[in-house]
Amino acid sequence: MNVWMVLLLAIVAEVIGTSLLKMSDGFSRWLPTLGMAACYLFSFYCLSLVLKHMPMGIAYAIWSGVGIVLITLTGWLAFRQALDLPALIGMGMIVGGVIVINVFSQTAGH
Repeated sequence: MNVWMVLLLAIVAEVIGTSLLKMSDGFSRWLPTLGMAACYLFSFYCLSLVLKHMPMGIAYAIWSGVGIVLITLTGWLAFRQALDLPALIGMGMIVGGVIVINVFSQTAGH
């Protein structure tokens, strides 16, 4: 098992699930709601597999950090949500944190 590919699957599934959550309109549309639930279940399953090989804090930091950036980009591209300068600076800090973890941390499961 390639732990990084499984983590990437977990992140992508979470981003799709969050996009479907937006589209579910407060769970009033059943198809996006079902898709959201399936994506979240798959995401957590993949994350649980990753946790067998990587410390929980590191895996969660990468999963949530990359997920935050991707869902923000999805909101901007797909839902036309505005991003101001502080939001962009914050996203840059998150990306920087994920890079620091992956490049310098000895606990990241390399």
